[in-house]
Amino acid sequence: MGTVVVTGGSGKLGDAVVADLLAHGREVVNVDLVPPKVDRCRHLRVDLTDFGQTVGALSGVDDLPGPVEAVVHLAAIPAPGLVPDSVVFTANMVSTYNVFTAARVAGVRNIVWASSETVLGLPFTTPPPYAPVDEKYPGRPESAYSMSKFLGEQLAVQLCRQDPGLKIYGLRFSNVMRPEDYAAFPSFEANHRGRAWNLWGYIDARDGAQAVRLALNHDGMGAEVFVVANADTVMSSRSADLMAEVYPGVEVRHELGEHETLLSIEKACRVLGYKPAHSWRQAAPGGDEQTAV
Repeated sequence: MGTVVVTGGSGKLGDAVVADLLAHGREVVNVDLVPPKVDRCRHLRVDLTDFGQTVGALSGVDDLPGPVEAVVHLAAIPAPGLVPDSVVFTANMVSTYNVFTAARVAGVRNIVWASSETVLGLPFTTPPPYAPVDEKYPGRPESAYSMSKFLGEQLAVQLCRQDPGLKIYGLRFSNVMRPEDYAAFPSFEANHRGRAWNLWGYIDARDGAQAVRLALNHDGMGAEVFVVANADTVMSSRSADLMAEVYPGVEVRHELGEHETLLSIEKACRVLGYKPAHSWRQAAPGGDEQTAV
């Protein structure tokens, strides 16, 4: 197997992806402007808004461990509101275009990238069309950040149309969490509307990394998108009760499990074999080692 380049490998999700790929025997190079906190693999400092630098990073560096076989594109300004909207949109859109196009120039056919749950219509100040939400309805970008992700998905569709041998899988990650973040979760129960903006969803970084690896290994072509969340919500209340309280007019399309995610992961489970293995409930007093749904 060749090398996997992970852009944004120094970030919260990126570090988990790098660790997971290394644990599964892959050669990995982290491409990020920010040095990693943990030195897991080769790190290249690359400005992905510069097309020349991006092509160079994917085409070969003197002591790169083998040819680049795949790209995981996670680098981005990670949320709205951190910098002015135009900066978010420009940085994310240009870097995504550069990575997708540079991969084609370098002969890399396997690309997995971080789209976002925000494409589903977050924050849900306008209620979702139904729940659990899934990939079947058109994108509803409500911010410059979400627009950059939505247009990244459209770019993938058109590039794969032009080049039928190309694979670009977009993973619509929910709010990324590490185990140390779970101490705050019990406090969410005091305000059911406080986390309604993403239907009370989250993704454990380790499960996000699992989804990336499965997407890389999946034998497919073309552009696809997958919602990637954990199997449960961030709340102690029942999922059906949350929907009835906060979104009483929204159709719930099947009987919900006690804490079942309202960000449907059915497609990721069915197509990729994704199976979340971690839950914040494991960290709670008396929690077990199974994901509660």
